[in-house]
Amino acid sequence: MANVSDLLKLSAHLQSTSDSSQLDCELLLCHVLEVDRAWLRTWPDNQVSPAQQALFESLLDQRIEGTPIAYLIGSRGFWSMDLNVSSDTLIPRPETELLVEIALNLNLPSQSCGLDLGTGTGAIALALASERADMKWVAVDSQLGAVELAKNNCHQQKLSNVSIYQSCWFDTVKAPNNKFDLIVSNPPYIATDDPHLSQGDVRFEPSTALVSGIDGLDDIKIIVSQSPVYLNSNGWLLIEHGYNQGQAVRDLMLSSGFSEVSTKQDYNELDRVTLGRWK
Repeated sequence: MANVSDLLKLSAHLQSTSDSSQLDCELLLCHVLEVDRAWLRTWPDNQVSPAQQALFESLLDQRIEGTPIAYLIGSRGFWSMDLNVSSDTLIPRPETELLVEIALNLNLPSQSCGLDLGTGTGAIALALASERADMKWVAVDSQLGAVELAKNNCHQQKLSNVSIYQSCWFDTVKAPNNKFDLIVSNPPYIATDDPHLSQGDVRFEPSTALVSGIDGLDDIKIIVSQSPVYLNSNGWLLIEHGYNQGQAVRDLMLSSGFSEVSTKQDYNELDRVTLGRWK
């Protein structure tokens, strides 16, 4: 019977697939044994049952084939939360936390209302709702599977200030009754022929959450052009986008009448989030 140390050595098989092979191996084994990483280090000689070993090796084989670790273990950390993920949604990424940070620094008034378009796992709305208990949030997604997942994550985080439902962008968001002080979105922004679509984790993620026309801007154009109808005076629009789309998104916001338009860079010094204030 193999022990913990024996199975962790199998991380060598992941080195050609992942740049975090040791961490991936630890996360898979933690998932199978229902323990944390500290436990693995404390009990390296603990024996693993044949059933647990078989499950671990099956997951490891899938990871070697490229399946994202988040899909294999069913969760991903984001902000201060551990969120359930599924193949219905984009996997939350650390770069998106920049959008959350920017939103929290806007000093929105008490009792503000926010809208998260294309919520996926609910990551952005739930993170902001957890930090601003006084705010009311609406989060929408066009995919029913994503809506159900986001609702489940909201329930697990015990948040009562978020309403989640199905909508293709603004289609079922009713104005003028539903006016917002902040609209946020991490929409699809990859061009149809982008070579990155055949590389890494994105091969396994839903194309509906990734691809947006020949230049990657189709959905961003919809959001920017329609947001003014749903924003209160002095309300803000924040959009995550590709590293090479900052100028294009700024131009779209300016031509739609937004002011104080600027683009913020992520931790890799790449353009990532553009924001503007509605007049």
